[in-house]
Amino acid sequence: MTTATAPTTETTTLTELARQLKIDSIRCTTAAGSGHPTSSMSASELMSVLMTDYLKYDFSDPHNPCNDRLIFSKGHACPLLYAMYKAAGVISDAELLTLRKFDSVLQGHPNPHVLKWVDVATGSLGQGLPIGVGMAINAKYLDKLPCHVWVLCGDSEMAEGSIWEAFDKASHYNLNNLTAIIDMNRLGQRGETDLGWHGEIYAARARAFGWHTIEVDGHDVAVIRKAYAEAVAQSSKPTCIIAKTEKGHGVSFLANKDGWHGKPLNKDEEAKALAELGASPNITVKVQMPKKTPVSHPAKGGGKTPTYDVGSKEAARKAYGDALAALGYSDPLLVAVDAEVSNSTHADEFKKAHPDRFFEMYIAEQQMVSAAVGMAVLGKKVFASTFAAFFTRAYDQIRMAAISNATIRLVGSHAGVSIGADGPSQMALEDLAMMRAVYESVVLYPSDANQTVQLVAEMAQQPGISYLRTTREKLPVLYSAQERFPIGGSKVVQRSNQDRATVVGAGITLHEAIKAAAELKKDGIHVRIIDLYSVKPIDAKTLRQAASEAGNKFVVVEDHWIEGGLGDAVLEVFAQSTDRPQVVKLAVEGMPGSGTPAELMNAAGIDAAHIIKAVKNLI
Repeated sequence: MTTATAPTTETTTLTELARQLKIDSIRCTTAAGSGHPTSSMSASELMSVLMTDYLKYDFSDPHNPCNDRLIFSKGHACPLLYAMYKAAGVISDAELLTLRKFDSVLQGHPNPHVLKWVDVATGSLGQGLPIGVGMAINAKYLDKLPCHVWVLCGDSEMAEGSIWEAFDKASHYNLNNLTAIIDMNRLGQRGETDLGWHGEIYAARARAFGWHTIEVDGHDVAVIRKAYAEAVAQSSKPTCIIAKTEKGHGVSFLANKDGWHGKPLNKDEEAKALAELGASPNITVKVQMPKKTPVSHPAKGGGKTPTYDVGSKEAARKAYGDALAALGYSDPLLVAVDAEVSNSTHADEFKKAHPDRFFEMYIAEQQMVSAAVGMAVLGKKVFASTFAAFFTRAYDQIRMAAISNATIRLVGSHAGVSIGADGPSQMALEDLAMMRAVYESVVLYPSDANQTVQLVAEMAQQPGISYLRTTREKLPVLYSAQERFPIGGSKVVQRSNQDRATVVGAGITLHEAIKAAAELKKDGIHVRIIDLYSVKPIDAKTLRQAASEAGNKFVVVEDHWIEGGLGDAVLEVFAQSTDRPQVVKLAVEGMPGSGTPAELMNAAGIDAAHIIKAVKNLI
């Protein structure tokens, strides 16, 4: 059991610091002309006690793995966070008053792109606690450090399903190093929350998920202090502190008054509020330093890169699992998470080889992506896998991961109509468009097993958000194990001086293109074939060369909806060209049903027969 050092700070000092945090939250939002002062004021006592007596953090070394972690899941309350930074002496009063200005690092919601003490971006509610679960897993099971993860949650965001995915997984992994603090101030954006001040209901729900719960007056610093001590002493359970607070607490015309959410005070209102609060005490807090604990992640050694014989058959999804397991021997920072389909994504190959670095998130894709973010920002190389279609429900977490400047690797299997009889609910048909739209993402779509192995290795070194689309079917191995596939490249599978058009495919459609080319050649029609395995970034040079050498005509075939996939990626290459090529897009346009892969690809018009027809019509 962990014991906390008995705090010695006078309660009057804690109360005075809370008053200072309220004052600064008002001042900076009034200076900005926007922001959320009242949402910040409700949690001021909660944060005053935390930063003074419990938070262990080295501001000079924000990436120190021994640091505690503080996440403002209610990211709109960041004026309070920035006021805490001022109280800690790491930003000046002048900097505080730059809140929300164009060139300020103090943005309207916390953003690690510009502020080094922020680990993850928040502001899309319901994400801070799930990320905190990933951080707590990292500390407890990977780094094996005694640091604590503190997450300030708003009561409104407790309506988000992702929050309860986090509650479930936190108790499953016995994360006694995680504390959720619910700022139960009763008022949301447009009025009262669904539970108001019924803290007993929040507590009952948290206990039902296996958490230790504490209900407190969120403005009583002595009671808050005891609650935090109880939380850090927990030996097996995460703790949920339900703090009854008032929005706008401390100012009579703001406290518990509706209509003030996201509304700064004007100059007259600011003067009135500051007069009521009194002069700022200008307290500077010396935040406790974490205990220096060495962290070691020795490599196991061994492991052999998988290879597959040309002409044999293997599924890209199996090659993904084999490749990841092999990489895990030489890279001890490699971690895998999966959403209870690891025997289909083949992430179970990694689990078998490295069970201590595999974390099952069950059917909780939002939590899975958030856990990946939490571990990734603390230095782990995380691969997260599920059926590609199910990443759609975690798209907000993915786009926010990019804002968090996180590096995560997503792998989606069972893509397209070619999965067969399972039907459209299981078919990823929008994933390429979805992932191409993510900020600075990398989108990869391998066509054989050896290519998959190489691309997994490339992903392991790639910063930012990367996505690998794997095919369910076993496909012929096209490339030798010695071939290399850099991100941003492509492969010209077939070319001649007589090429009259170019057929572009990836994954299963590349194999259909190869079949089509063989039949076309019998009729004296030569086509160039490009394997567009790197969908983003795209190999514009090779595509432009093909346009100039092969009739300036393209047939792009993909197992994806017609919007946003390979066809649109190719068209974008020529968007500014004065001599734009003719581009025919073969893609899924009608709602598919069940059937064999061959039946479904034929019905969608993306098989070899339809490629042949499209080429003949084009030339």
